[in-house]
Amino acid sequence: MDDKRRRARVQGAWAGPAKNSSRPASHPVQTAAKPQRWGSEQFTYEEPGEVNRRVPEPRIIEKEGTYDISSSPSGVSRLRLVPLFIDPKEADWMFEQLESEIPWRQKTNLGPDGPYQEPRLTCWYGEVPYTYSRSTLQPNPHWHSLLTMLRDRTQEVTGRTFNSLLCNLYRHHKDSIDWHSDDEPDLGRNPVIASLSFGETRVFQMRKKPPPEDHGDYTYVEHVHVPLDHGSLLLMEGATQEDWQHRVPKEYHDRRARINLTFRTMLPGGKK
Repeated sequence: MDDKRRRARVQGAWAGPAKNSSRPASHPVQTAAKPQRWGSEQFTYEEPGEVNRRVPEPRIIEKEGTYDISSSPSGVSRLRLVPLFIDPKEADWMFEQLESEIPWRQKTNLGPDGPYQEPRLTCWYGEVPYTYSRSTLQPNPHWHSLLTMLRDRTQEVTGRTFNSLLCNLYRHHKDSIDWHSDDEPDLGRNPVIASLSFGETRVFQMRKKPPPEDHGDYTYVEHVHVPLDHGSLLLMEGATQEDWQHRVPKEYHDRRARINLTFRTMLPGGKK
């Protein structure tokens, strides 16, 4: 009896921990792994949307000064505004004389849909012809004496030399000139245009030419508005004609007549 007890104690010492007889042996139970979370929010992929672009408000220029409106590989586009270049009383009689003595006529241009008459009257002065919108103004070297005086005064103040002049008469609010640049070959590269105004104030609007990736879409380009008053002078210099367009739009309210003189330098043969 004592031998049996001793053998039992020896065998039990090597037998390891007692097994629970109430649970049969089985494979471990596997549970589903919990998803890992990075931070406090779960990441969700979304398709990239279109970039929101805003139509810029036009920049208003109405005080005397020099304004660099843009810079590009073409150069700096610069405006110089002198609101009271001509004294108002002087400007009054000049306007009356120009309106009555300039030989105004309505020019016929050629557009995509055929011939059309410009919605304003014009007159050209210069030793050479001037072609734009597929029709030509013939040479006219016989300058009116008042125009010669105004050219000389403009040259003295600006330090520029001008040999030609395009006169425009806007008879009322329906007269206008559409978007364009003064970039004809005979004006050369980066021409200087001096614009002298008499009569009713009209807004001279400018818009920057769009970059190549916009494929001619002007929706989001910069705009500049310059109210041109009686007796004011606006000088366009540098890359203004290469990088910008300008116009005088029709208006919805009655406007009295306005005369605009645009002095320029013609380079026959399109010299650069």
